[in-house]
Amino acid sequence: MATSDEDAKKWYADFEEKVKRTIYIDHLSPQVTSSVIEAAISQCANVVNVDFIVNCTIPYDIPSAALVELDDEIQAKAAVDLMNGFPFIISGKPRPVRAIYAKHEMFQDRPPRPGIKKEFWWVTQEDGIEYEGMKKLQLLARRQEAENMALIKNLLEEEKELAEQQQELLDGIYKKYCMLESGVKNDIKNLARRYGVSHVGD
Repeated sequence: MATSDEDAKKWYADFEEKVKRTIYIDHLSPQVTSSVIEAAISQCANVVNVDFIVNCTIPYDIPSAALVELDDEIQAKAAVDLMNGFPFIISGKPRPVRAIYAKHEMFQDRPPRPGIKKEFWWVTQEDGIEYEGMKKLQLLARRQEAENMALIKNLLEEEKELAEQQQELLDGIYKKYCMLESGVKNDIKNLARRYGVSHVGD
């Protein structure tokens, strides 16, 4: 039994150390991936793991938050300062995000605190005030879910429109680059012919 208690304490101590070196990022775009987060933080910290938090209240696989584990607590502070002081860039466009230090309750796989027993009970109609309170909370949760769904649909439409605008802008820049490159090559060839110099591309 003593060994089990010691293992539980060590497990929880390791978890607390993990919390200290982890940051929480939210207001993320649906286009954000692990590689995007790693690239954004790479100038001040080394990303060990990215765990996107799934929103189970909507039928879309678009997590808007993530827990990012770094090498140590110092890097976590540097990353929070960086992300709160500079814009988060996606496809060349700045996006507002929020970065804070992670908390114990944010982790789904958090171990129980040693020495504390979990207690819970079901609320039934006979419990009176507690039951009525739960019913009100259920109604409020359903209303918030409907509002959340409307916001999510609006967000997806905005992201799609923004992605199309960005792609159109990139295509335009690429075409201009190709035109400039073609013009420069022609100018070099003309100069080479004029001065009787051999050109590598000929």
